[in-house]
Amino acid sequence: MKFLPTKIPDVIEIQPQIHGDERGYFMETYQQRHFEELNITANFVQDNQSRSVKNTLRGLHYQIKQPQGKLVRVISGQVFDVAVDMRKASPTFGQWVGVTLCEEKNNQLWVPPGFAHGFFVLSESATFVYKCSDYYAPEHERSLLWNDPKIGIDWPIQEGTPPLLSNKDRAGKPIGAAEVYE
Repeated sequence: MKFLPTKIPDVIEIQPQIHGDERGYFMETYQQRHFEELNITANFVQDNQSRSVKNTLRGLHYQIKQPQGKLVRVISGQVFDVAVDMRKASPTFGQWVGVTLCEEKNNQLWVPPGFAHGFFVLSESATFVYKCSDYYAPEHERSLLWNDPKIGIDWPIQEGTPPLLSNKDRAGKPIGAAEVYE
């Protein structure tokens, strides 16, 4: 596995080594020792999967208590995946990083606890899977406004085609009004 830092050093893109031949391929998607070498000691307690159609935007979600670290990947299709630093004391607070995840590359993204997370579907549909370092706690979940101009995420949305959003995501709070991690 290759671990590639992003412009926010705590968010890491992971590129697995793929062993392929005429029968198909094999790859390792997670090995605890490799992550521990980078001081990522997440104890994954929950796996989630979603399927979404083109132009769906999910996020930006985070939990103010029981923050979840997420190891995310796409098993079919392609998404633009985003992490926003919500840690008030961090030098990268309010900054975002975006990585295209797709089934062809089989790349992953480590999104540490304390980050809001979301993605936008680029392909006709996408199946998205992720491991979480803490349990989902709906009473602590918050949504950051996906298009907050203060954050300035450069979503790859086609002009004239608004993203498909849930009511929860439409009601996200701008970073100035959002609860953050102290």
